[in-house]
Amino acid sequence: MVTVLNRILSQSAYSHEVDVPIEQIDIADWLFTLPEAEYLRCCAPDHIAAGVTTTDDGRRMSINVEMIGTGLVVQHYVAEEAGKTYCRMNSISDVFTANGRTQVNVVWELMAEAIEGNRTRYTNRVTAHPTDAFMDFLAKHGIAYEEAAAARQAAGGDHNRRETPLFAESIARRALANANGAVS
Repeated sequence: MVTVLNRILSQSAYSHEVDVPIEQIDIADWLFTLPEAEYLRCCAPDHIAAGVTTTDDGRRMSINVEMIGTGLVVQHYVAEEAGKTYCRMNSISDVFTANGRTQVNVVWELMAEAIEGNRTRYTNRVTAHPTDAFMDFLAKHGIAYEEAAAARQAAGGDHNRRETPLFAESIARRALANANGAVS
């Protein structure tokens, strides 16, 4: 699968501040132990299912199923970097539309930074790139790239705007539970 990396289909980044010190934040721990019910709460009704697994070579993966606009998207996020304050996940994502199935390359970055008052700012950045399969899909259906990009930008940005504060608060709850010894 070839990704057209020099083209951006959509990109959005939203931030939310939480009352937890950066030292207590562990995004990778949260991401790879996230209960499915908590994932569903982080962007209802868009979030449909989630789970964790590994690639054949042992890299950690997060599988997310969600609606982005009118498309059902199955994300196969492979951890390229997974730390306490930064995770970079990369997925060749299956997208099911009214016109059929295609694929896009989605890079999901989850970032935490210390801010004043012993607080943390969480940023959720999502960048989608077209794949060759996506470009072929557009050509087959007579859809202009600019039209598809505008639709993806609107839908993806709206989804990210709604899920970011809920992800941040969920990460904060997990951090506080870990700090209080409630989670092993």
